[in-house]
Amino acid sequence: MDYEEGDRIKVEKAGVEYEGIAMPSTTGHIVVKMISGYNAGIKPDDATVTIVQKKADMEDSAKVVSKAEFKPRKGLPKVSILSTGGTIASKIDYRTGAVTSQFSADDILQAIPELTKIANFSGKAIYNILSENMKADYWQELARAVVEEIKNGADGIIVAHGTDTMMYSAAALSFMIDTPVPIVFVGSQRSADRPSSDNAVNAICAAKVAVSDIAEVTVVMHSETSDEKCSIHRATKVRKMHTSRRDAFRSINSEPIGYVDYSTGKIITDLSYVKRNEKELALMDSLEPKCALVKFTPGSSPDILGYFIDAGYKGIVVEGTGLGHVSTDWVPQIERATSQKIPVIVTSQCLNGRICDRVYDTGRDILKAGAIEGEDMLPEVALVKMMWTLGQIQDYDDAVDILKQDIRCEINERSLE
Repeated sequence: MDYEEGDRIKVEKAGVEYEGIAMPSTTGHIVVKMISGYNAGIKPDDATVTIVQKKADMEDSAKVVSKAEFKPRKGLPKVSILSTGGTIASKIDYRTGAVTSQFSADDILQAIPELTKIANFSGKAIYNILSENMKADYWQELARAVVEEIKNGADGIIVAHGTDTMMYSAAALSFMIDTPVPIVFVGSQRSADRPSSDNAVNAICAAKVAVSDIAEVTVVMHSETSDEKCSIHRATKVRKMHTSRRDAFRSINSEPIGYVDYSTGKIITDLSYVKRNEKELALMDSLEPKCALVKFTPGSSPDILGYFIDAGYKGIVVEGTGLGHVSTDWVPQIERATSQKIPVIVTSQCLNGRICDRVYDTGRDILKAGAIEGEDMLPEVALVKMMWTLGQIQDYDDAVDILKQDIRCEINERSLE
């Protein structure tokens, strides 16, 4: 039987039935997007295909499905959801099989109606990109949008963001904004159409934090593979540590600020934090985009650093080994950078623990060359801090002083272990 892409079909082969949306195929197989969200590829030999519903009929019926209207509830706080794209802002359109952006306040509330008991929501798409396409001017645009929403009376902000670079964006906004209200980044490892999706739990927990007293930039994501609770990570201490698990995000060199119990909605905090209205709203959104993060590997040429110096980069973060080391032949290039007023921060590929370049001779040489010890900063946070600092301060010595200071809890005074 002839069918078209987008038709709902049933395929029977060898006593097994597959039902779903007919998808494009480049292999000659019959490809079906099933209700689970997974694709099945079936060889057409001896397969029987039945059309359950034509694409055109599904489109017609979709047009008459009315959305629920969500009217504001008296007494609830106002939360603005700003979307940048990513899995949490998308879903599968089963009429076409395509992943589409699904972003308006009503779309979200219809998908996750539990949110209506927490706050009154408004939604705005700032941009719709895959998070690997994020860059400095997007961070600036997002920071300005967040500040505008707070000025307009939002009691909390939720930023829906792709997970791959969420830690960079969260750190950037942490440096750029003094906030009197919570700013919560949230994402999803698995799309809304999948039974194992984490989007609803993450969004509900994020909303709880957005109306809480935690007036910092945080990342709220699953704490475990189960749906029991979400962690509240400080923006400058969080890292994505797994490609696909629902509990991919971890606080590094720190405990999370706390947790949200999904079943009760209760927030339990373990660390001190900036409280609501302790700070006045301020935007410091100047950034220097020409900063680089360079990973040292055994045998790598010091010409790598030389490239960034000669290309006019304004700051360099080096991911060294162990306590913060690079090979001896990299030291002259570090000295060359600092002599040209290009700050160099040395961090560790180990992630856990802190830099100490006073233990071995190479470390001492690195310090003599003018490098800054990154303490227990994550390499990507050091990069964002470098971009922000050089955007604010033009004088080299003043910039170095700021880079050594703890601005947003990115540096712990002492290590946990």
